[in-house]
Amino acid sequence: MIRSELVQKIANENSDLRLEEVERIVDTFFDSIVDQLASGGRVELRGFGAFSVRARESRTGRNPRTGAAVEVKAKNVPYFKPGKEMRERLNS
Repeated sequence: MIRSELVQKIANENSDLRLEEVERIVDTFFDSIVDQLASGGRVELRGFGAFSVRARESRTGRNPRTGAAVEVKAKNVPYFKPGKEMRERLNS
């Protein structure tokens, strides 16, 4: 499912909301998650999972085209850990 399909599904299930309102709600939801992660926080949605940020150390990588060594800078990456209910539904 892509973002537009999610917006359409929510709009179909909530006929009292206009499509523009649903888009604004979905944008606000995702922006809030990104803002919290960008500030070093964590977002936990009970029954769904938790989003957090993990730090990756700098390392020496390899250019796949030339095989030359390339220095890869340290960076932060998003991490998602599924909740217990999600894992149980996926494995039932």
